[in-house]
Amino acid sequence: MPDITVYGIPGSPFLRAVEVSLKEKCADYRLQAMSPGEMKTPDHLAMHPFGRIPIFEEGDFRLYETQAICRYIDEVFPNPPLTPGNPKARARMNQVIGIIEWYFFPKAAAPIAFNRIIGPKLLGLPTDEAAIAEAMPMATTCFAELDRLLGGQPYFGGDGVSIADIMLAAQLDLLCDTPEGAGLISGTALAGWLDRMCERPSFVATQPPEALRKAA
Repeated sequence: MPDITVYGIPGSPFLRAVEVSLKEKCADYRLQAMSPGEMKTPDHLAMHPFGRIPIFEEGDFRLYETQAICRYIDEVFPNPPLTPGNPKARARMNQVIGIIEWYFFPKAAAPIAFNRIIGPKLLGLPTDEAAIAEAMPMATTCFAELDRLLGGQPYFGGDGVSIADIMLAAQLDLLCDTPEGAGLISGTALAGWLDRMCERPSFVATQPPEALRKAA
């Protein structure tokens, strides 16, 4: 039986994507919850030189970067598969992952979520409305393109849940509780898709902390 430990801050969408992937596989693991104060400490940097989360350990094997961890989990625990067998569907999954990591999270989700939820409600910081306004064009483009790519399919990889679905749903769950996220997802195919994803046992079992949910 693998001895798996996952390190991260509860509520992080990247940590949640890894946990959901493990839950989908019914794989046993231990969550080592970190606090924001532990970020970029010497102990943290010894595990992740870029000072981010999540971090995955299986025995003496350590891995970081969310999509690398999720892909590893999918290979080590093959059932149910989280990567489409069809080359075109697999390419679409990879495209969506790229959109999440290069455009959606850093340029849209992160500034909106920080300035609507984390900063003002958890850290007592003033909301930077200019930062939200600056993020909105990219957020609008991302939602429109993701809606187009999903189309009439149940999931981004076709009929089955893929790593792309898991990573995106982990991002959208809280973001779509903000006024900006709620407005952008309204009337799109993403709304029904997100409902289906959040009803999955793996997502129900990995809910963000209550304080974070209430803040959203």
